[in-house]
Amino acid sequence: MNILFIGDIVGKLGRLTVGRVLPRLRKDANIAVVLANAENIAHGKGVTTKTLAEVRGYGVDAFTSGNHVFWRKGTSEILDSDETSIIRPANYPNDVPGKGYKVIDLGKDGRVLLINLLGRTFFNEPVFCPFRTVDKILEDFTDQEFAATVVDFHAEATSESVAMGWYLDGRVTAVVGTHRHVPTADAWVLPQGTAFVTDLGMVGARHSVLGVEKEIIISKLKSPRPQKFEWVEEGPAVFNSVLIGVEGGKAKSVERVDKVLEE
Repeated sequence: MNILFIGDIVGKLGRLTVGRVLPRLRKDANIAVVLANAENIAHGKGVTTKTLAEVRGYGVDAFTSGNHVFWRKGTSEILDSDETSIIRPANYPNDVPGKGYKVIDLGKDGRVLLINLLGRTFFNEPVFCPFRTVDKILEDFTDQEFAATVVDFHAEATSESVAMGWYLDGRVTAVVGTHRHVPTADAWVLPQGTAFVTDLGMVGARHSVLGVEKEIIISKLKSPRPQKFEWVEEGPAVFNSVLIGVEGGKAKSVERVDKVLEE
């Protein structure tokens, strides 16, 4: 079974890029399930029902998120819906709307357990320990069988992501990193059969700084004056993802699938 996990989808250009790449890729690579991080899907921050539906129409089955998921009004209702396709970090307090995991039924291909976690290093977020949180989730599902268990670790520090990969090696099928929007070159299968990559990267504007107009970020870094972010919505784009080959619940392969779409 092949699983495709797409990096942070950033704004309108990111959504359109998924539409240009994914349908053919899904068919050509015989992909059973497509996952993606969607915390930046609605004009750079947050999610809406409309933007999630648009990208689902291109072939994404389920979404993870991160610290920007509550940016827009109506998010709580989206996350609490019984039919929602998106989860939020599991280590937020229990009274926060939504769930931190999702079981995806693929029929004859079995079921996939998708887990979302948020890192703590360099983050100012009210979250519990991600390591203890994932332990508890895996313990709760001990008596259930899954074709794959996939973890999106939305983190700032690369060291924290690498540590999570080693911590879960042999216990889950894959640990992928999101949030930094920069693809890392360390995709590999750890010794006990867990696919790992520090960061998937993003889907969005190539001529930008992490999806934002580059001049704005340069000014922000040069001056203490506040800057309003504007997201690049046209021009060349990047599509960052990894393809994970799975057999018997273990990762047999993982490879980057990165594309550049010129204007």
